[in-house]
Amino acid sequence: MQDISTRKRIWGWYFFDWASQPYHTLLVTFIFGPFFAAVAADFFMGQGLADEAAKAQAQTIWSLCLTVTGLIIGFGGPLLGALADISGRRMPWIMVFSVMYVIGAAGLWFMDPEGSNLWWMLISFGIGFIGAEFALIFINSQLPSLCDKDDVGKISGSGFAFGYLGGVVALFILLLLFVEQSNGKTLIGLDPAFGLDAASREGTRAVGPITALWFAVFMIPYFLWVRDGKGTGQPGSFGGAFRLVVQSLKNLRNRPSLASYLGSSMLYRDALNGLYGFGGVYARLVLDWEITSIGIFGIVAAISSALFCWFGGHADRRFGPKPVIIVSILVLTLVCTIIVGMSRDQLFGVPLAQGSTLPDMIFFGCGVLIGGFGGILQATSRSLMVRHTNPERPTESFGLYGLSGRATAFLAPALIGVVTAITGSARLGISPVVVLFIVGLILLTWVRAEGDQD
Repeated sequence: MQDISTRKRIWGWYFFDWASQPYHTLLVTFIFGPFFAAVAADFFMGQGLADEAAKAQAQTIWSLCLTVTGLIIGFGGPLLGALADISGRRMPWIMVFSVMYVIGAAGLWFMDPEGSNLWWMLISFGIGFIGAEFALIFINSQLPSLCDKDDVGKISGSGFAFGYLGGVVALFILLLLFVEQSNGKTLIGLDPAFGLDAASREGTRAVGPITALWFAVFMIPYFLWVRDGKGTGQPGSFGGAFRLVVQSLKNLRNRPSLASYLGSSMLYRDALNGLYGFGGVYARLVLDWEITSIGIFGIVAAISSALFCWFGGHADRRFGPKPVIIVSILVLTLVCTIIVGMSRDQLFGVPLAQGSTLPDMIFFGCGVLIGGFGGILQATSRSLMVRHTNPERPTESFGLYGLSGRATAFLAPALIGVVTAITGSARLGISPVVVLFIVGLILLTWVRAEGDQD
């Protein structure tokens, strides 16, 4: 590690965000998620369900996938973090989860556009998503070792900005060269690259293997420039890790600021993940957008994320992370309220003219705010967690942070699935995220702005 400069280590750490972001940008939100929802809705209509019921069923099974993966990530993350802290080794775990990321993403190539293998594709997606989220726990735990506390917000924001920029570039490539529109051509009027068959949606399905290849290539700088510290020499065991996690949870009684922050971030990050997981699905099922239109929406959102994250990092450095988090939650709550109150033909109950483009314009504006303030919220949340992190056990601390972000990661998808099933409306199904944001904001009242390391 001494032979590698701090600057290179920071840039290597940044490259994880660049490499991994396409899983969220391309697969979760803007291409595969909406594509899966459209295929599933058509499949269920073919099984005899009415249009709205089929769309609701498609959103329900997508929510089930995110619920199950959220449970696995939430309860497995702290144990793995504790294991890494006992042994002092993080890199082997990151390598294992990187392999899961690549396998899960690549498997999405086999999605049947007729919907015959919906459940197998959800399993493949889940494997990659679990790998991406588990790896992130270990990556986050390396942040305190990269810089002084005063620079954490700037480094965290810059990392997210760099990652979102990578998501934009990947999305551009997919839309211009691969993803086919209803006419079989890409966004710029070309046939899908490499002779891919538009009729069987091979251009869209290529998002899986391209995401896998992107990750494999751009993780190279990370593995070249980031190193583990010295190992502790202690053998890790799941029994020892479990006891360590239990003790960490018990210790929260003496750390009210950390306990409040974990509870707050558990809810508002769950709400944010709900927005990311269902934003593209909403655009497809409620506004009837094509995948390419959703992709353009994604580019706008990702560019705003990159820009806002950079500014957010500087705001974090000047004002501290807590005020920035509060503003972000307020903006996102307003955006969610607008989304729930809007459909193709009305806005908060006011009918719109047939063929009105107002919903499209409003949703594009919402995309800018979701991308921008969502990115800021993630970066500043990581920064505030560093202020509550035990320097001697960073992976354990970020394992708890991962637990708080994923222990209820099933909650937003599950609530969305339940409300969608009850109301029979994909639009109203999004409403639980508003409540999660508000409750998370209330709990933030008891969080100390400078943390509680002392």
